[in-house]
Amino acid sequence: MPRRQFSTFLLFAILVLGMGTDRPFAAEPEKTKSKQPTGMPSFQKDIRQLFEAKCVRCHGEKVRKADLDLRTLDAVFKGGESGEVIVPGKPEKSLLYEKVHSGEMPPAKKDPFSESELALLQRWIAEGANDTSTGSTKTTPAPIAAITQHDMIPIMLRHCTSCHGRHRQEGGLDLRTKAAMLHGGKSGAAIVPGKPAESLLLKKINAGEMPPATRLVEACVKPIEKTETEILTRWIAAGAPEVMVEADVATRTLDALVSEKDREFWAFQSPRAVTVPTVRNPTRLRNPIDNFILQKLEEKGLTFSPEVDRATLIRRVYLDLTGLPPEPAEVKAFLADKSPDAYEKLVDRLLSSPRYGERWGRFWLDLAGYADSEGKREQDLPRPQAWRYRDYVIRAFNSDKPYDRFLLEQLAGDELADYEHAPEITQALYDNLVATGFLRMAPDATWANITGFIPDRIEVIADEIDVLGSVVMGLTMKCARCHSHKFDPIPHRDYYRLVAVFKGALDEYDWLKPDVRPGLGPVSQDVLGGRLLPYVTTAERKAWESQIAKLQTEIDALRTALDQKATALTAKYVEERIGKLPDVLRDDVKAMLATLPDKRDAVQQYLAGKFEKQLRIDRNTLKTLDAAFKKESDDVDARIRGLRSQRPPEPQIQAVWDRGEPSPTYIYRRGDPLTPGPLVGPGVPSALTDGKTPFDVKPPWPGATKTGRRLAFARWLTQPDHPLTARVEVNRLWKHHFGSGIVATLGNFGKTGSPPTHPELLDYLAREFVRQGWSMKAMHRLMLTSATYRQSSAVTEEREKLDPANELYSRMPLNRLDAESLYDSLLLISGKLDETRFGPADNVQVRRDGLVTPGGTAKGWRRLIYVQQTRKQIPTHLETFDFPQLNPNCIERRDSTVAPQALHLLNNAMIEQLAGEFAKRIQREAGNDPGRQVDAVYLIALSRPATAEEKKVGRKAMGKMADEWADQLTTAGKPDRAAAEFKALTTYCHAIMNTAAFLYVD
Repeated sequence: MPRRQFSTFLLFAILVLGMGTDRPFAAEPEKTKSKQPTGMPSFQKDIRQLFEAKCVRCHGEKVRKADLDLRTLDAVFKGGESGEVIVPGKPEKSLLYEKVHSGEMPPAKKDPFSESELALLQRWIAEGANDTSTGSTKTTPAPIAAITQHDMIPIMLRHCTSCHGRHRQEGGLDLRTKAAMLHGGKSGAAIVPGKPAESLLLKKINAGEMPPATRLVEACVKPIEKTETEILTRWIAAGAPEVMVEADVATRTLDALVSEKDREFWAFQSPRAVTVPTVRNPTRLRNPIDNFILQKLEEKGLTFSPEVDRATLIRRVYLDLTGLPPEPAEVKAFLADKSPDAYEKLVDRLLSSPRYGERWGRFWLDLAGYADSEGKREQDLPRPQAWRYRDYVIRAFNSDKPYDRFLLEQLAGDELADYEHAPEITQALYDNLVATGFLRMAPDATWANITGFIPDRIEVIADEIDVLGSVVMGLTMKCARCHSHKFDPIPHRDYYRLVAVFKGALDEYDWLKPDVRPGLGPVSQDVLGGRLLPYVTTAERKAWESQIAKLQTEIDALRTALDQKATALTAKYVEERIGKLPDVLRDDVKAMLATLPDKRDAVQQYLAGKFEKQLRIDRNTLKTLDAAFKKESDDVDARIRGLRSQRPPEPQIQAVWDRGEPSPTYIYRRGDPLTPGPLVGPGVPSALTDGKTPFDVKPPWPGATKTGRRLAFARWLTQPDHPLTARVEVNRLWKHHFGSGIVATLGNFGKTGSPPTHPELLDYLAREFVRQGWSMKAMHRLMLTSATYRQSSAVTEEREKLDPANELYSRMPLNRLDAESLYDSLLLISGKLDETRFGPADNVQVRRDGLVTPGGTAKGWRRLIYVQQTRKQIPTHLETFDFPQLNPNCIERRDSTVAPQALHLLNNAMIEQLAGEFAKRIQREAGNDPGRQVDAVYLIALSRPATAEEKKVGRKAMGKMADEWADQLTTAGKPDRAAAEFKALTTYCHAIMNTAAFLYVD
């Protein structure tokens, strides 16, 4: 019989026999009744030993999963991360009983509760979960937690502090603490301890005046619930008690929520020093990477694939490092360079190219979730200053900014230097602030009042932590938002410690909304705040001020000239009108007009009343009197409007900055802000520490108002021996160069992620990365100059059999150009690439049928990285070729092969236009000889000369097409052979653009 039916049967039997009707409990079968204790179960004598035998190994002193301790009665009543686990008198509502009854606990069916033990636990809870000794009549009631300020503060944060908090105190009232409530505002103290009925706060709430119903949506708060009012009433009635509760932070006492065994997992250990292995056949070795790779290959009976030819190699490395193919002159120069280090010099030149940052910056923008719009809502509001972060990333890659500094600036740039009091905003200070845009990239709909409530804000914060965890630490953090991670040792508590780290800047109770455009709903700018800082470089601000001053000077000059003309004309018309007055009055009227009203005598006041109105001629009257002046005045007004339209907007930075004094951080049980749990402080994932080292937070500089939390976190993250930071980044670089990561799951180094195929190589690269000053260019150079990188991509039967997934890197993968490389390469070969760098994004053109095309420039088109990237109107080319939906970001793009890709390249009007431009370039550089044209097409598009067979086929194809079109294309009624040959060449160029040789990198 199932346990639940069995228990019900026993209960029914007991009730029928009249053995108790007050509350149900389970009894044992008749044959075991003699073994049942005669009195009420006791925690000390009955339940404690049961827990020690079954539960304490996971919920005790050294290990405390789900933050649950079952060693003492007080600890049992305290509960765990999900809140209370027993409800005295109600076993059916007790989480502990539910887990045990269902067989979920103890886990893995280890030593499960017997029927009698389960019945005993049920009886104990049903009888009140007391601590009475068996046979005693004295009971110890279940402990009831006293109400404190920590029951009150979350209510105030949810409903009141948006108007009565740190940054806004309407009526002079702050409701964040008891002391502030007692101090009160303009109307006096908010509470009277011990006297709820006399407390102004409760009076306002009970009257429905606070929070005011008419401003709930504006302030993005909800009405106070009845249960919350009852808690406030109880707290005030109890005298508004406060207790000292230390926030849960790491201490020097070993953390019980993460075990030493948990910390033994390879990814949670610092990279180890490894010995470069020896191999049987060292002739192909070029650097230590090859030793690690070849060792694994030799174990399988394999060796490296043959080295590719130099033409293939130059195209591969150009597209890899710059996202663009080499020009013919560069190919010829490399093929002619016979020096032994020709390839190494080529790699260095490419790493020094400004195109490198545009290529590799794009990868980081994917990770950050970069977009030029907010997303989430149908309006998809623009982020007009987001481009500054994009430019920062490109410059960081080009300057080889050390990766540890790169992270420091993005996570805590505002805490690196005192920009608010700096005499000059240097490029370094500017970069510090712009870099924090990393923490503003998640989709954000909180600009709208109806989508700006606390749960909406928490979603934005959760996205940012998800991005941080997967991109920088290679951990899936989002699970721990609602409960302890099911697979990795990331307790629920650790997630909220991380939330506390960012609370100074990303505080759901002290929120800065995105900029809102007019016409999209009523908003209060007082409530909104803002996300923009004015601290652009001093040079940029002065240039902006100079532009403004220049425009203003032009406007003032136009106005002055018009005013002078108006003054002269006004004097003329006034004189004419005075001339029509009697002679005897003219001099007196002139004197009246020249005298200020408060200085006039009685006669002048009389004359003013009689004549001033008709003698005062304003600008509008002047226009009616003089048609020429009206025309000139209208022209000047139009010119002034034109000049004003040229006024550049004030330069600002979309940034994150610490605002000091963040709200307290409570664990949200099950991720619900309505069920706050224990108070926590800032900290890092315990599994990545020794479990007994405090997280040291200090103000970033003397007198700073900033918390310094994010800076402390960023410095912890960039320690040379951090278990994950260097590993995650070198693994990502490896993936982009070799097709797959040493750890295939780029954003998950945890227990559910893929194990490393070459763990020693991963540790070697991580340590080398740090040793070389966190230089990404040094790691590129190391990887690209290896023999592993120079292998052919050809697949042989042997390699297909012994290394089918290429996990051993027995060959190079054949990769299709990604969306940006394909688009940019098409621009380059056609001669229409505008290499103007940086600045606001280029607009896109959206057709009624949904086609989205980048807008052109006077020179052509800029690289796709500079094209506006909104979340709702992505350029069609990007969508077709696997550009991701950044919600919130993308760790690894998919690589699909679908029909729309071929159809786009065949039929898109922009591609056809580029094919025509490509043909014009061929004619300019190769003339009209078909053989030379074919050779030029191959050199430009495929980075190699055409073979004899390819020349033959190309000439034949173009000749045949020209013959077919010669009679169809006419000029002045005669066949136009030149036009037919150009069309044939255009079609040939278009065909090459569609070939696998162009679309794929060998």
